[in-house]
Amino acid sequence: MVAKAQKENKKVTIDICRNGQQLFHYAMPGTSLDNDEWIKRKNRVVGRFFHSSFYMGLNFKSKGTTIEKKALLPEAEYAPHGGAFPLTIANVGVVGTITVSGLPQQEDHEFVVSVLQDFLHSAAHQ
Repeated sequence: MVAKAQKENKKVTIDICRNGQQLFHYAMPGTSLDNDEWIKRKNRVVGRFFHSSFYMGLNFKSKGTTIEKKALLPEAEYAPHGGAFPLTIANVGVVGTITVSGLPQQEDHEFVVSVLQDFLHSAAHQ
């Protein structure tokens, strides 16, 4: 992820957690503490709903509601915005998150999707 972000000149913070334990965190030059806080808020959404933060944001919006109104969760602590994905193991369930912050939310989402697709494609051809 770091190499792809550097190659594409994307100023992002990258975070990988397993069951809430941070395993990897990298803040590229040009990011700030705000990105770390967005990551925490996006990860809480994934941990609560077991869906990507972007999916949940679109879900609430499509129903004309917000995370505060529908789930009684404060937006100061939960951010249903693009960039956080559940890491899921077959027959186990969600075991963590992989999250990016620093781009507009759809771009954060698409960046993680592209990295995961590349990883899965590479793993399938080994």
